[in-house]
Amino acid sequence: MTASPIDASTDPDDLLTGLDPTDERLAAMHARFAETALGVGAVDVAYRTLDSPVGLLLLCATDVGVLRVAFEIEGHDTVLDRLASTVSPRIVEAPSRLDTVARELDEYFRGERRAFDLPLDRRLSTGFQRTVLEHLPDIGYGSTASYTAVALASGSPRAVRAVGTACATNPLPLVVPCHRVVRSDGTAGNYRGGMAAKQILIDLEARA
Repeated sequence: MTASPIDASTDPDDLLTGLDPTDERLAAMHARFAETALGVGAVDVAYRTLDSPVGLLLLCATDVGVLRVAFEIEGHDTVLDRLASTVSPRIVEAPSRLDTVARELDEYFRGERRAFDLPLDRRLSTGFQRTVLEHLPDIGYGSTASYTAVALASGSPRAVRAVGTACATNPLPLVVPCHRVVRSDGTAGNYRGGMAAKQILIDLEARA
């Protein structure tokens, strides 16, 4: 049977009528759309999700590098909406664009990777927060540092509270290891993915 032609007046929603969300045809259509959009430079932010020991992660990247890693607790749709308003509305789910990011994270969670080799898009971090976050990779795998120590290393020894805020709002958790910053008494402290997720990561690194 010959398919009906699609013209400019065709409502995109009509193309999906009758398709179950789990239908392989729908997934194939989306994949073709994503690849075409990427090929013509019509995508500014690509994203995918990844199952992990700390829940389903949202991974987002631009041509520059990894832009955002988000936990379920943050609300993935909320994160994408914010990126659409602050970075670009041209956001497309394109898993293949983030294959390397997903692979390195999988290796990390299996205890096979201790540092990430990924380009980063740091535009969501500015000022003192960016200074703090750029220091965090200096805290070795399996080690921790106090908020006080990080404030000192960042050149502002009195800015302990600001260090806590910088870590708690880190747009690139895991990749930029804010989970290695703890309270002076050794307890985990606040974390964007929740305190339970932070403890899981600390314990994972301690076992390796």
